[in-house]
Amino acid sequence: MRVAFQGTAGAYSEIALRKFFGTDPEIKVSGFDHSEQVIEALLEGEVDRAILPVENSIVGNVSVNMDLLYAQNVWAIGEVFIPIKHCLLAKQGVKLKDIKIVSSHPIALAQCRDFLNRHHIEARPEFDTAGASKLLNTNGHEHEATIASSLCAKYYSLNIVEDHIQKVKNNITRFLVMTRKDDCVRGIKEEKTCIAFMTKHHSGALLNCLQEFKKFNLNLTKLESRPIVDNPFAYIFFVDFLGASTDSKVKDCLSALKNDTELTKVIGSFEKGILPEYN
Repeated sequence: MRVAFQGTAGAYSEIALRKFFGTDPEIKVSGFDHSEQVIEALLEGEVDRAILPVENSIVGNVSVNMDLLYAQNVWAIGEVFIPIKHCLLAKQGVKLKDIKIVSSHPIALAQCRDFLNRHHIEARPEFDTAGASKLLNTNGHEHEATIASSLCAKYYSLNIVEDHIQKVKNNITRFLVMTRKDDCVRGIKEEKTCIAFMTKHHSGALLNCLQEFKKFNLNLTKLESRPIVDNPFAYIFFVDFLGASTDSKVKDCLSALKNDTELTKVIGSFEKGILPEYN
């Protein structure tokens, strides 16, 4: 089994990957700089599975990845939730009072802004959390630090100066596990389905779609809109609901949606992930 994720070794995406697939050494893990490269590797058969973050409990959708799910011929077969626990990492022996600059992904820096301001530490954006930690290990100075996962401390021989430094402690990211659409994966328990649709341009089209979910007693767990890049002021609606894509009432609902949609795409159907207990 070959699995791709976005980021450098030690990224939260790798933690999610290991949680879903386990730690079997037969699982070959590949990190890519960009999400587009992850999907390309999957579609070209370089890897068998891919995992990408799609939603964070604080900042919402990961827009670039949602757009990829809509645009590319992939199929979601699982979801996993990971608690995000940002740590302040530095070289061995460095104390908090010594740190003047911290590097990390812009979102991680924003989530830890209060801590950085309180300790008068300058924030410096980097490509990703794990990548910043790798750079610190090889080229960093004693007054520099990063914000990343505790796994990065292990990978890059860094010291955890402080842990759980983000302002909102209950910080969780949702990841989707994907395969190629034509790669039949048998035996998957289906409890939750993700779809995307674009409504027709007539009055009440979106309301009619939502009423179809009610009519077929399908409980929505997410409703989000995204602009279509090459179609100004047109929008795709992403919907998650409880139910398997193979259920007759789900099939009937999707068929009924055609009355009010230009297109409907099923992104995947899988076992519902378990929200972690945050501590």
